Amino acid sequence: MARTKIIPDKYEKEIFQIKKISREMINDCMQCGKCTAGCPASSGMDVFPHQIMRHLQLGQFDKVVESETIWNCASCFACAARCPRGVDLASLMEAIRLIKLRQKGNNRLKVKDAGQLMTDEKMPQQAIVSSFRKYTK
Repeated sequence: MARTKIIPDKYEKEIFQIKKISREMINDCMQCGKCTAGCPASSGMDVFPHQIMRHLQLGQFDKVVESETIWNCASCFACAARCPRGVDLASLMEAIRLIKLRQKGNNRLKVKDAGQLMTDEKMPQQAIVSSFRKYTK
């Protein structure tokens, strides 16, 4: 059985970028919902993790990037551990956040800005470390 293309041309570039950055196969998701069931942050999400995957499969990048879910993801990798197909949804969420930040032009974190981030009590330390890893290259 041959697979048919269902991604609209409008967001084909963005979906390709997500796949390239995350190195994940979006179409491997079979919508079992185990990612959502195991997600400790799902109660605060407007779109559940398995729904994010479905939107990506359908090429609905606008619905994904406009949701609060991409920012509420704790990147705890519980979804990846539970996935029977081995899809790492946390990596996909990271890629989506990165694309969103790059669209705004905020793709560089400068060392001089780190002091201000460290004093912000709401900023998780993991976010600061990972942002240096991602944005200083």
